[in-house]
Amino acid sequence: MKVLTVNIGRPRPNPWKRLPATGIDKWPVAGPVAVTAPGPKGTGAVGLAGDRAYDVEHHGGSDQAVYAYAREDLDGWQEELGRRLPNGSFGENLTTSGIDVNSALIGERWRIGSALLEVSCPRIPCATFAGWLAEAGWTRRFVAAALPGPYLRVVEPGEVSAGDAVRVVDRPDHEVTVALSFRAVTTEPGLLPLLVELPAFPAEDRAAIRRRLSR
Repeated sequence: MKVLTVNIGRPRPNPWKRLPATGIDKWPVAGPVAVTAPGPKGTGAVGLAGDRAYDVEHHGGSDQAVYAYAREDLDGWQEELGRRLPNGSFGENLTTSGIDVNSALIGERWRIGSALLEVSCPRIPCATFAGWLAEAGWTRRFVAAALPGPYLRVVEPGEVSAGDAVRVVDRPDHEVTVALSFRAVTTEPGLLPLLVELPAFPAEDRAAIRRRLSR
């Protein structure tokens, strides 16, 4: 289990959300990259040095510090879509190999390089992602596949590099995976109660789920 590439965004115009820019256009970089906890959402800060989010209302912050996606899942999409999808194509910071990132448990911890990261929540597709991929019905297809990839928070800062091993150092005592939590917030609301008491799931999302369940 390892990191194939560490990917950093190149700012480009965002016509899909009428924002001044987007950081979804990510490319592999050489050498170690510093990883730190960016703090609360709202500033555009993310976990990797040199990267940032531009939709500060919905992206960035400590619960979405780093985004990982598996090369194996990119390969599956590549075959389905009939087009090449280089590492970084989904806007992921870490393109991984040998680890089923969607079967990771919420709260699971990974040691990568000298950094310690914790699985926090699934990626939810947005208009920028759909526009960037430019595939008909992309959001619907992505949701149906339930292969979102996880966001991770930074527990211990450090450095990550291409080729670093991904070592799972802690798995919590529950069965809520990244894929299950994604289905809960998209297509299977009956699963939402499973997320409410998970301390590793973002607090603002748990609060929103409680409000939704109380209606």
